[in-house]
Amino acid sequence: MVNHRGLRTGPFWAPPGGGLEFGSSAKDKLVQEFKEETGLDIQVGDQLFVTEYIHPPLHALEVFFEVTVLGGSLRTGHDPEMAGAEQLIQDVRFLPFDEIDALRAEEKHGAFGLVGRAGEIGGLNGYFRI
Repeated sequence: MVNHRGLRTGPFWAPPGGGLEFGSSAKDKLVQEFKEETGLDIQVGDQLFVTEYIHPPLHALEVFFEVTVLGGSLRTGHDPEMAGAEQLIQDVRFLPFDEIDALRAEEKHGAFGLVGRAGEIGGLNGYFRI
């Protein structure tokens, strides 16, 4: 999970990811984003679910996939589009599901609100508006 600053009034934990660039595939972009944000090398598996995120001024579709860590070392990465002082990434951690459950709703990605417990998120399938 990646802790971003500036997206909410406090901490905001979300799975790694980012926007697509013209001509890139969602899976290739996810591999790139994981490396930049976490230092981890991953293999992207099956698509799990899609969320439509609507929170002005943002309106985005988010595609969630299963991933397998192949290597690398977990570290707090960076967003190459942002200058040093403007970096949004504050921390990166493997958060156990019980720690995600203990976070307040506004401190974690809205997809976790779609399930009773964080450990159930891998069982989501379909399209959700959050």
